[in-house]
Amino acid sequence: MTSQNPIFIPGPTNIPEEMRKAVDMPTIDHRSPVFGRMLHPALEGVKKVLKTTQAQVFLFPSTGTGGWETAITNTLSPGDKVLAARNGMFSHRWIDMCQRHGLDVQFVETPWGEGIPADRFEEILTADKAHDIKVVLATHNETATGVKSDIAAVRRAMDAAGHPALLFVDGVSSIGSMDFRMDEWGVDIAVTGSQKGFMLPPGLAIVGFSPKAMEAIETAKLPRTFFDIRDMATGYARNGYPYTPPVGLINGLNVACERLLNEGLENVFARHHRIAGGVRAAVDAWGMKLCAVRPALYSDSVSAIRVPEGFDANLIVSHALETYDMAFGTGLGEVAGKVFRIGHLGSLTDAMALSGIATAEMVMADLGLPIKLGSGVAAAQEHYRQSTATAQKKAA
Repeated sequence: MTSQNPIFIPGPTNIPEEMRKAVDMPTIDHRSPVFGRMLHPALEGVKKVLKTTQAQVFLFPSTGTGGWETAITNTLSPGDKVLAARNGMFSHRWIDMCQRHGLDVQFVETPWGEGIPADRFEEILTADKAHDIKVVLATHNETATGVKSDIAAVRRAMDAAGHPALLFVDGVSSIGSMDFRMDEWGVDIAVTGSQKGFMLPPGLAIVGFSPKAMEAIETAKLPRTFFDIRDMATGYARNGYPYTPPVGLINGLNVACERLLNEGLENVFARHHRIAGGVRAAVDAWGMKLCAVRPALYSDSVSAIRVPEGFDANLIVSHALETYDMAFGTGLGEVAGKVFRIGHLGSLTDAMALSGIATAEMVMADLGLPIKLGSGVAAAQEHYRQSTATAQKKAA
């Protein structure tokens, strides 16, 4: 690849020049006050992005997977019961991690393309009279299928059942791109990473712990060392870290939060929704369907597009890369070979999205799919034109 084109995988995402410069910095003494002046604003910036005033934020040198492990090892004990839905590759992987840690996972098998069944959760939690279930796991945005689940509905289900379980949410491909309300939704642990909505290279697991989650740390007996929140909190109180920190990424996170907050979170979410709408208009013009089964589930950060039965979707991804130097996402797990994914999150504009749509059209035409060149581009253009005109009228 020549790296001249935008990237359309659902993360890592395009890195703006200001973020690249922020990460590329000289070595500093991370035990000096200079580091503290970098660390604490980054933590406060993340809190604003999470829409929380109550949570404590922690940054680990890891990825979203490390964030999952941070969540469970700091709050649970061997044999504890966990409730989850398996509706995609990443909910499946979180369930697998819990099982490897010796947790008792009750999961609801859910078709890939559907969201979390909050009504079924309510039934299970209501029946759990002994309150054996300690945690409810929820994947806000299932990156493999392009499905957005309703976290507020999950919280309502828990409250309706009168259940005291903690609510852990994987927001890796939603936070910083789609509306996330940690306090309002009663989320106890939010997990994300640096490489998607924050537009940075991979390398930071970003987690927010509610006061209730912080209390659970005192009784949790799962082993943890590297991901021990207590060590991290002690380091933060001294303007430091329990081990060598990823200084450049933390500096970059500062800049990323400033960029998101300067644009305005609601404007960030509106931009993602508009760009995603253009991609969805193109998919409709192509006569194709999304993996997400209905509009309420459509993700604003990634679209998983079903190909005709019998066609290998991986050919689209490989041909795009080899012929046009453009990267799209492959299908994962149960939808491998059945979908290709267009990531539309992070540093992205209408014009950039149009380049991806146009390239996808060329690729599918090259491979013999019944795609009329220009059809998806025209549909997306019309969507963007109308969206822009509507926004201008509102501004006036």
